[in-house]
Amino acid sequence: MTMPIASTETHKVLNQADPCVGHNAFTDDVALRELVARHAAWSIPNATALGALAGDEEVQDLARLANEHCPQLRTHDRFGNRLDWVEFHPAWHRLMALGFAHGVPSLAWTTPEPSGHFARAVLSYLWNQVENGTGCPTGMAYAACAGFAGRPEFAMWREKTLSGHYDPRRLPLPQKTGAVIGYAMTEKQGGSDLRQTQTMAAFVGTENGASIYSVTGHKWFFSVPTSDGFFTLAQTASGVSCLFVPRFLPDGSANRVAVQRLKDKCGNRSNASSEIEFDKTWAMLVGEEGRGVREILSHAHLTRLDFAVGSAGLMRQALTLAIHHAATRDGFGRRMADLPMQTNVLADLALESEAAMLSAMRVARATDGMASSERERLFARVATPVVKYWNCQRATHVVYEALQVHGGNGFIMENPIARLYREAPLNSIWEGTTNMMCMDVLRALGREKGVLEVFLDEIAPPEIDDAAHLRFIASLRADLCGSAIDEGNARAVVTRMALALQASEMLKNSDGAVAQRFVASRLGGRHAGVMGTLQAGADLRQIVARAACTRSSSEM
Repeated sequence: MTMPIASTETHKVLNQADPCVGHNAFTDDVALRELVARHAAWSIPNATALGALAGDEEVQDLARLANEHCPQLRTHDRFGNRLDWVEFHPAWHRLMALGFAHGVPSLAWTTPEPSGHFARAVLSYLWNQVENGTGCPTGMAYAACAGFAGRPEFAMWREKTLSGHYDPRRLPLPQKTGAVIGYAMTEKQGGSDLRQTQTMAAFVGTENGASIYSVTGHKWFFSVPTSDGFFTLAQTASGVSCLFVPRFLPDGSANRVAVQRLKDKCGNRSNASSEIEFDKTWAMLVGEEGRGVREILSHAHLTRLDFAVGSAGLMRQALTLAIHHAATRDGFGRRMADLPMQTNVLADLALESEAAMLSAMRVARATDGMASSERERLFARVATPVVKYWNCQRATHVVYEALQVHGGNGFIMENPIARLYREAPLNSIWEGTTNMMCMDVLRALGREKGVLEVFLDEIAPPEIDDAAHLRFIASLRADLCGSAIDEGNARAVVTRMALALQASEMLKNSDGAVAQRFVASRLGGRHAGVMGTLQAGADLRQIVARAACTRSSSEM
């Protein structure tokens, strides 16, 4: 005999944190808001509109759905015809449409105002607090416009990429309202070593001013395979060359890009990454034959900047979630945010997040000046890999500690912090691993005349007179100017370069007391390298309050 299910209530749901909704990731972020007011006040409406999406309950649910319902590969249709297509959940398409409409890929190139790359970096920082998987195609489209610039054969590609429209239809470019662009460089045998490219390309002829090649080979990581076109690398008669592969041929027929399978990734679940085969695939040469790695790296400055900014945005979202959780849940008879050890952790996370944002935005401002200032060009050359390395490294630590604030709830995939935990390690791999970034810093210091002097100038301007900062800079200067740098200790040196840059940005731009806390803990030897090990003090609660994007329901 089956027993009826009891209809009586067995428990009440008590002391669960409130949903983290209703905030604006721009207007409620004091440090970011002040920085934008100083350097690109014209972009405040853009940032305000996008910042509202991060706290919008419906948009947060789109992010959840896009990651719960992974993309599905459709190699053939029901009649046996080759499709090589990926079906995304409708939530992905809605997010992509929002990102493109708000100028996340395009603002740097479309605005007539100064500081376009900085303003666009702000949008990317905010967008990475909405959904990280769509940050890949928005970042690739941003970088692709540098590859299209000044090349008449790519004029329509640039126009469609900058249109502000997301058009997911599988159509030739002239029939679309907007374009999505991908990159495909990595191969099984080479990884980050692009000179190991085995894909081959043979010159076919010239069409409408473009040099046409036939490409055959395999690519091991091919993200957003539904993109309208792809930058790729292949061996030509002159060496590794950069080519552009459109999804459709000029006659409107499909190009030969065979999607073999989708990667089952640890994180970044909303985004499709695949393996593909080129088989006599039609492609256009980009730049000079044999100079493909140099061509791709000229775009990579922008994608590396975007990952540095994106990691800072991911950290900021983790911080927002952690502060809100602790402010709306009780533990041991008190609000969690008021427990001294928890306050210390949250304050430490706030320092880390603000410093990451400021250093990434400094590189974005340098990017704006690269064409007109040799100093800014040299600074961007070395600071981009420094900040990309450090922000991507620290993202995993910050998200881990933010997850701990949530306790067991944080490890459940319904909670957005769990998605961030799986996402955080990826940016340190994409566009050059940690070791690759440190090697690039060494190359910049060793090969680019003036880089060292410009960097040292930047981190120790005369207006900064802080004892701990000056001691740290003196020690770093001695190592950088001496013979203490080699491949074996590159991480240690680049870490100190990153901390010095972050400290100088905090001292220039942050609240004085907050900046002093950062310098004392990171440069002054009072930090154990573990979150929550700041020297105790009454000001820690003020640091947390300054960083809070949301208020508890009782305070609203």
